[in-house]
Amino acid sequence: MNRILIVCTGNTCRSPMAEAMLKDLAARGGKPLEIKSAGVSTASGLPISPHAAATLRKRKLVLPGPSTSLSAEEVAWANLILTMTAGHKRAILQKFPAAISKTFTLKEYALRGDPVMDDVAEAERLYSEWQVRQALGQNLNAEQRARLFELQRSIPDFDIADPFGGPLLLYEQCADEIEDILLTLVDKLDSDPQEQ
Repeated sequence: MNRILIVCTGNTCRSPMAEAMLKDLAARGGKPLEIKSAGVSTASGLPISPHAAATLRKRKLVLPGPSTSLSAEEVAWANLILTMTAGHKRAILQKFPAAISKTFTLKEYALRGDPVMDDVAEAERLYSEWQVRQALGQNLNAEQRARLFELQRSIPDFDIADPFGGPLLLYEQCADEIEDILLTLVDKLDSDPQEQ
């Protein structure tokens, strides 16, 4: 059975909404998934935010339980860790480097196999090369710099903005964005043999 851990900052807004939506999609699709959520910077036991709860109720979804602080146990439990931002992904990998092969931003994972991911890989390679050269007092050549800037403009933003503290409408827009991505992700789970 696939065990998916969805991670954001406080585990009171984005990740609990994603958890509830993915649980519903999995149940409706007959997919054997276990889904939990956690926060990289939270205390365990906090309630879901009122606007996140209202957004889920409006969609007739079951509210998840209180917040969970990300721990080694959750990381070990998960077959797949999906984060709301690249910053969350970095925070997990700094603390749990062995989780690198199973940790992705939600958008990054949903776009696996899309040609844009080739651009992402090329940009990451150029960034790595740039960092090494900077450490040696060198720089990328003009062609490499131009290509890196071109890639930066074409690569989509892999972050889902935090609605915390915003109006209900912002939470609903965030939930719409998460749901669109989760629909793509569920299709990937159907077609990706390594996730079966």
